[in-house]
Amino acid sequence: MILKPLDDRVIIEAKDLAVKQVGGIYIPDTAKEKPQMGEIIAVGNDEDLNEIVKVGDTILYAKYGGTEIELENKKYIIIQRSDILAIVE
Repeated sequence: MILKPLDDRVIIEAKDLAVKQVGGIYIPDTAKEKPQMGEIIAVGNDEDLNEIVKVGDTILYAKYGGTEIELENKKYIIIQRSDILAIVE
């Protein structure tokens, strides 16, 4: 299945950040914060957005922004342009 974002939206694949275990304490998945960094895998058709970001860019996005979906055992997030906070270079 192919995802193609519309307008000013991008699809990102969230990057898993390593979880530190302090003093051997187990941190369950429900207590972990979701990552706020991901790689863009598709960009919508908004001309201004296409000048700013491209497929393959790593970005920081808003903590509670976007819609999470799962396709073919991979988790993706669809976010709007306003939820993109920075490009990581």
